[in-house]
Amino acid sequence: MLEALDDGKAEDVVSIDLSGKSALADTMIVASGRSDRHVGAVADRVIRALKDGGFGRASVEGLETCDWVLIDAGDVVVHLFRPEVRAFYNLEKMWSDEAPAERLNG
Repeated sequence: MLEALDDGKAEDVVSIDLSGKSALADTMIVASGRSDRHVGAVADRVIRALKDGGFGRASVEGLETCDWVLIDAGDVVVHLFRPEVRAFYNLEKMWSDEAPAERLNG
């Protein structure tokens, strides 16, 4: 999945450990795309990588507008945003209050 984000040129990829914080998932990945088209393309790449990796069909929301796409792959939840939408919701701050989120790329 991280390789799909990297191949799709996702920006500012952050991994947040949710262990002990939420029963929803173990890890949350937050990343940005440069535009709605870029967010959609990266989302498609991640969804395809999950399917090809044998993880079945992930739940996906937000592909209609691609401002914010949520991919729920069970133990991992991926949020893909346009930069201004990401700044507005600021999920990293909400979920990383105890420890800083781990930045995976620039």
